[in-house]
Amino acid sequence: MRTIFTTGQVAKICKVAPRTVSKWFDSGRLRGYRIPGSQDRRIPREHLIRFLKEHGMPLGELEDEAMGKLLLVGVDGQILASLDEVMGGDDFKVETAQSGFEAGIQAESLHPDCVVIDFAMGRGESLMIAQNLRKNAEYAETVLVALLSDEDNQSGFDRTIFNETFRKPFDAALLAERIRTLVGRKKQLA
Repeated sequence: MRTIFTTGQVAKICKVAPRTVSKWFDSGRLRGYRIPGSQDRRIPREHLIRFLKEHGMPLGELEDEAMGKLLLVGVDGQILASLDEVMGGDDFKVETAQSGFEAGIQAESLHPDCVVIDFAMGRGESLMIAQNLRKNAEYAETVLVALLSDEDNQSGFDRTIFNETFRKPFDAALLAERIRTLVGRKKQLA
C-alpha cells in the first residue's frame, strides 16, 4: 500500500495531466510537500483521498484504502440494524459473523479496521476471538470493541486486549462515533 505519491502517480489516478496536479498543489488545493533542494512534489495518501472526496472525484484504486472496514461478531439483530444504519454507506464496509470460526474467515478476507464483539455469544468464545486477533501480527493494529452486559461487567477479565468496552444498552450513534474516531486515528498513523 503506497503512502506517498508523486505528481505523475496522482495524475494517473485522477486521469489528468501531471501539470494539472502541479497546479492543484501550487494553489494549495492539494496538500503535500516538496523534496528539499528540488521542485519535486510529494502527496501523502490521506491528503490525496481527502482531496478526491472533497471534489467528488472517483477514488479508483484508493477506494478500498479510504473505506473503513468493520466486522460485527455475534451482534444481535436490533443492534446490528442500528449500527448498519449509522455505519454503513460510503465510509464503512460492514460485515457480520455469528461464531468464532466465521469471524476468523471474515477477518482473513476483510482485514477489518475494527472488530466489535458482542459478549452475548458467550464470554469464552468472545475472549478467544479477541485473543486470537491480538496474537496475529496482521491484526495488531485492529481496533477491538467489546459489547458487555451487566453480568460481563461484574466478572473480572483482562480488558486491556480491547480498545474500548460498551455496556448494553447503549446508543448506537455514540458507538459509531467512537469507532469512527478510533479507526480515523489508526488510518492517520498508518
